[in-house]
Amino acid sequence: MNQEGLRHWRSPQPFLLDNGAVLESIELSFRTWGQLNARGDNAVVVCHALTGDPHADRWWAPLFGAGKVLDPERDFIVCANALGSCYGSSGPASRDAQGRRQATRFPRVSIRDQVRSQMHLLDALGVRHIAWVVGGSMGGLQAIEWALLDPTRVQAVSSVAASAKHSAWCIGWSEAQRIALRADANFHDGNYSDEHPPLAGLAAARAIAMASYRSAASFEDRFGRRVDNETFGNKVSAHPAEERDFAVAHWLRHHGDLLNARFDANCYDTLLASLDSHDVGRGRGGVCKALGQITIPVQVVSIPADALYVPADQFALVEALPCAELSVLRSEHGHDGFLIDADRLEPILRRFRQTMTKAPRQLTAA
Repeated sequence: MNQEGLRHWRSPQPFLLDNGAVLESIELSFRTWGQLNARGDNAVVVCHALTGDPHADRWWAPLFGAGKVLDPERDFIVCANALGSCYGSSGPASRDAQGRRQATRFPRVSIRDQVRSQMHLLDALGVRHIAWVVGGSMGGLQAIEWALLDPTRVQAVSSVAASAKHSAWCIGWSEAQRIALRADANFHDGNYSDEHPPLAGLAAARAIAMASYRSAASFEDRFGRRVDNETFGNKVSAHPAEERDFAVAHWLRHHGDLLNARFDANCYDTLLASLDSHDVGRGRGGVCKALGQITIPVQVVSIPADALYVPADQFALVEALPCAELSVLRSEHGHDGFLIDADRLEPILRRFRQTMTKAPRQLTAA
């Protein structure tokens, strides 16, 4: 990952996790844009997705700029790498004093742990009030937890393509990816060597995930039954269709290779567990009771073609939130529409920020 603009913060005190484990200290890598005003109340928190990084101005570029929903001239924008990830924050890829990866010695972390760690970071940055929290996918799960964990500081939230709890459907997709990881002989229950990481397993897990992030329509439109003319420089021979290199197969393998070049398998496994831990009702009397405590405006953005966090997940959020606005992002790309069609998402988010309405169950679409 490009280190340009990346900053690091280390907690001065031990950090207690949801599961009772204690980390002596935690480190978070993060990016900021703009300046915190004298009142400390113009902060905006951006939460990234599963394998995302703090460089939100790259993966959500259409949202940044003068007059846009993320405007560094107006906002003090903060995006931190999630606890458990491998882009500079504490996680399984972190090294101990002897230079060894933490690997399986690093405990499981929850979505709530990730949010609490970011709350401490914002404390250290001098943030008194948070004008807005926004995130998609895993970031959307975090956004809802921000409203519950920091209700006096957070003023509004937008949760994109997410849910109140990880459904059996989502957990099933996570487990399929874990099975792929563990099927790699190099995985060794997470105790793999630096020289022989489980590349095949992580690539297979990523292929499974990428299929869940898109829609049948987007695959058919982009790939159909097309066969790539070249595969790794070699001409495709006239074999039966089953033996050809279908374009969609080539694309899935390509994304597996890309992830292997930038991510750690244990961090991936840890973050999958974080996703599956997500349940806003845990320890709070159930989902409806928990969401009923949120009195700030919450925008819930749904993608009709999302086959992972299905629209019913967002409808359930809106039904239980006292002050919710349902917005619809029309994208044929499925779950990844919040990234691929970010230029269409930007005005939806910007309208919400401009109004910060408390009228429930309003519907906007683009």
